[in-house]
Amino acid sequence: MGIFGRLGRVEVGDGLPVRVMGVINVSPESFYKGSVVLPEKAGEVASAMVEEGADIVDVGGRSTAPYLQTEVPLEEEVQRVRVAVESIRSSVDVPVSVDTFRARVAEEAIKAGAEIVNDVTGLKGDPAMVDVLREYQPSVIVCARETSPGVGGKPVERVLRALSETLEMLRRIDYDMGKVVIDPCIGFFRYQDIPWYIWDVNVIAGLRELRVLGRPIAIGISRKSFIGVLTGRERPEDRLYGSIALTAIAVVNGAHVVRTHDVLPTKDAVRAVEGFLRYSGKL
Repeated sequence: MGIFGRLGRVEVGDGLPVRVMGVINVSPESFYKGSVVLPEKAGEVASAMVEEGADIVDVGGRSTAPYLQTEVPLEEEVQRVRVAVESIRSSVDVPVSVDTFRARVAEEAIKAGAEIVNDVTGLKGDPAMVDVLREYQPSVIVCARETSPGVGGKPVERVLRALSETLEMLRRIDYDMGKVVIDPCIGFFRYQDIPWYIWDVNVIAGLRELRVLGRPIAIGISRKSFIGVLTGRERPEDRLYGSIALTAIAVVNGAHVVRTHDVLPTKDAVRAVEGFLRYSGKL
């Protein structure tokens, strides 16, 4: 049985083109400074991304990198995101996603025109997020997040457990599961028992196992720190080629949506992989 869903107006899933989500950060704290713009300039960047082939634009007003000090006052994040979403909505006609785990930020972004909430805590960071989803019914990308460090089990098994918990939260409020996409949250599992870069590689290798949850799979690999370990490239600015390579592997392994800072090269890599799978009979 095929897996299908919707992110705003965009259909995602088996047999459809892999969707490319362009990342715009209006948070100076973000780990990759090349992705940071002023909120009022977000529309200009979004226009360029759509021209390069972005299907969705994802905007964040606060860095969520787990290894950085990224605390931002709530009202500051709200203001950044509201202005950015309005700028993007006035510039392009593609769905806008808001990257936040704060319910108030998500609500204000939705009011400004966002169609998707991208929550890296899997709805576990702010109890009020479920209420916002229930009221506004946006599409949602839920990331794997353990409420406490798991003990034992392979990385993919632990990701599956964490995602299952979040999906159950949504089922309890009778959410339209056709609007739900899952994300294994590459870069966010940082425990003593398994080095994070080994964890991330294992999850990408086992990505297809997440299909048991019946939801489309999104993944964000772009310029993350595990690529720096694998390639010896300390600066995020130098991790493009590693990002492209591992994004291609994720597509081979079943990703339906890829989140990237670099739309054009990522789109080309995705299309090349799709062509390979199609014409080699691998699909």
